[in-house]
Amino acid sequence: MAEDYFEYRHTVGFEETNLVGNVYYVNYLRWQGRCRELFLQQKAPEVLAEVQDDLKLFTLKVDCEFFAEITAFDELSIRMRLSELGQTQLEFSFDYVKVTGGAELLVARGRQRIACMRGPNTNTVPSRIPEALAHALEPYTAHGRVPTGRAA
Repeated sequence: MAEDYFEYRHTVGFEETNLVGNVYYVNYLRWQGRCRELFLQQKAPEVLAEVQDDLKLFTLKVDCEFFAEITAFDELSIRMRLSELGQTQLEFSFDYVKVTGGAELLVARGRQRIACMRGPNTNTVPSRIPEALAHALEPYTAHGRVPTGRAA
């Protein structure tokens, strides 16, 4: 059975920990961004071409809730799902899963709301989510259905 999430695998490095050896919280947000970037590179390269033209993907909101600590050399699976799809905005959910041998432990959960905008930096306006992006996200919807939200 195919998974309903896009996965980014990551090994925690010393540079991502604080003085007591725990992962510094800002890294969780970096990993969200990295997961999103890799998704675009691997599953929606035509959207990356639009980003180089005039499409802007503005992050409006991020959050992360922590359940367990992780340290250097822990193996993580960052799993991204589409949790909401509007006309100009979408929201991703992220599960941070520590993988040890065959065992998995949910260590954190995050969310990220994105707005699609177009135009020059001095005059951007909301834009419909590109069809290629919506199509690429179809397999990664939470609970196997395309979620709809506000007519953002």
